[in-house]
Amino acid sequence: MPTTADFERVLRGAALRVTRPRVAVLSAVHDHPHADTASLIGVVRADLGEVSHQAVYDVLNALTSAGLVRRIEPEGSVARYEARVGDNHHHVVCRSCGAIADVDCAVGAAPCLTASDDHGFVIDEAEVIYWGLCPDCTTATHTDSRKDSRV
Repeated sequence: MPTTADFERVLRGAALRVTRPRVAVLSAVHDHPHADTASLIGVVRADLGEVSHQAVYDVLNALTSAGLVRRIEPEGSVARYEARVGDNHHHVVCRSCGAIADVDCAVGAAPCLTASDDHGFVIDEAEVIYWGLCPDCTTATHTDSRKDSRV
């Protein structure tokens, strides 16, 4: 579990000034992977007290630009943030509740997939989102269907 000193070192290593909001947001993203901005604001406020929405947005943008956090936007979802960067992993998203989990690359080295036509691009990353139902929603759906069949 990283400490405040670890987060401060990471910020300095990315040539970012160390501030309490930056440390708090980086810690919140680390502790709450795939959280949305509103959730992160709540976590940061619990840590620091009053902090503006704009300050958290600005910090998230700075951390994303510096490559310290990754912003993901599954279709139909608000932006989510995670501290797992640099390994070109993918995600699985529940169609029912929106839960998100990390999925390591299926095969080979990054970018994990070979495009059928790269159109001359030098591809260095592939983003894949798997969609389905999480275990909780699968159980709930299965349970609901059994109830419906008894009616």
